Order: sequence, then structure tokens, then C-alpha cells
Amino acid sequence: MTLRFGYGTNGLTDLRLDDALGLLADLGYDGVGLTLDHMHLDPLAPDLTERTRRVARRLNALGLGVTVETGARYVLDPRRKHGPSLLDPDPEARAARTGLLVRAVEVAAGLGAHAVHCFSGITPPDTGTDTAWQRLTGALAPVLDAAAREGVPLAIEPEPGHLLGTLAGFHHLRTLLGDPEPLGLTLDIGHCQCLEPAPPADCVKEAAPWLRHVQIEDMRRGVHEHLPFGDGEIDFPPVLEALAATGYSGLTVVELPRHSHAGPELARSSIDFLRRATRTTDGAVPC
Repeated sequence: MTLRFGYGTNGLTDLRLDDALGLLADLGYDGVGLTLDHMHLDPLAPDLTERTRRVARRLNALGLGVTVETGARYVLDPRRKHGPSLLDPDPEARAARTGLLVRAVEVAAGLGAHAVHCFSGITPPDTGTDTAWQRLTGALAPVLDAAAREGVPLAIEPEPGHLLGTLAGFHHLRTLLGDPEPLGLTLDIGHCQCLEPAPPADCVKEAAPWLRHVQIEDMRRGVHEHLPFGDGEIDFPPVLEALAATGYSGLTVVELPRHSHAGPELARSSIDFLRRATRTTDGAVPC
């Protein structure tokens, strides 16, 4: 199984979207993790349908696959990072995040994306755990309905420090929701190194049935800092071998959101690193 590599536009925020897509195609990436944000396909600006069509045409012309990501820091609130979340105490605020995710699903359908990524958010102060899970399941229900309607999986990411922070948390959510077909998993390889009890390659094997999106970067144990390849502690050939063995056919997207200042160079060095790491597993070079 040949892995398909992408690069996240949240690590290319100093480039226009058209330029970022051209760069990734020239470097030989298979696709892009497209974060909906004010500089890259703004989900709140006018004429979203027509702008989505233009991006879809550009992706098709370049031969790039796409996953829609929803981790923009200030797209809903210019003063609160990732606010409001799906766990916000204010029902109207939660509805704003739900509405953004429904819109992301619709954009993903228009782009032909293979998944929409999201995360739970941090549990607000003075909020009990049961209440937080109730808010999350309620806020996700319309998004899952949209995902089923549009035929685009929703891939929720365990994020360190969030209510849903681990693979165990993902399985808890599945159980609470009744294991709906549109719900899948975004697995971040660095997060596995950061806090999961099992090694990253074992996390891949455990997550395989639910994998809908994969993010990848280097990281150190206990430190949630996305690092360029080689700056952390992950042994990548076994991880990539395990991922290929699952039969996962989506994108594996490099996630370096704090390195946009060096985005073009890191995009080049990252694809070179991943190709070398893949060669050491089976002798194959990703297309």
C-alpha cells in the first residue's frame, strides 16, 4: 500500500492559497490539509460556493487530494483562540461552532474531500465531565447529520488538553453517540508520542478501523509541541509501515502550524524525509 502525503495550509499561512497549492504540487505531494481560515478559503466571507468551486478546479488541475481541517485559531472569535468551542457554556456559542463545522462539511463535499477534521475543545472552568460530554454529543449531532447527507466522514482528533484528548476518549464518544457511521478518527502521530500509553506504531494499529485522516510531525514525550521531522523522538519507519499495513487510503498530512515563516522550505524537507523513511520500510517511494 502506497501512502499519500499532504501538507497542511496552516503551516503555509504566509502564502496565498493558490501559491501554496502550486508549491505542494511542484514538490510532489499527493494532497493538502486545507484549514478554512480568513487567508485560505474563508468560510465566513461572501460567495463561499463560488470560491469553493474555484479551489476545486485548482485542486483537480494540480492532481491534489484534500482534507478539510477546522483548526483555525480565530476564525469565529478574534479574541479567543479556538473559541467558541463545542463545549462552550453558551448554547448560542456552541451553535456557532456547530454551524461552522456543518459549513465545513458542505465545503468538503464541494471540494471532493475525503474527510472533515475537528476536535472537541477544552473543558470550560466549573464544568463537570458528564456535562461536557453531553454538550459535545449534542453539538456534534447536526454535524454528523450533515456528514451523512453529504457523504463526507467527520474525523475527530484527540487533542492534548481537550475533553477528547486520547484514543480512549474517542471510543467513549463513539459509545455515547451509538457508533454512527459518519464518525471517524483523525490520528495525529505526534500526539501519540506525546501522551498515549502505547508507542505510535501501536496506536496506528489500534486506530486502524476508524482512521479517516492522519496528521504527522515529530514530537517529544509529554511536550505538546509540533516539531519538524528529526527534532523530536519518533522513530518514523515503523509508524509508516504500520500505517501502510492498515490499508488507509486517505492523506497523511504534515502538521506544522507554528512554522509558517519557514513553510516552503519545511514542505520540501518534510516530503524528502517521509520518502526516505518510507524507503527504509519496503523499498517503495511514494508517488
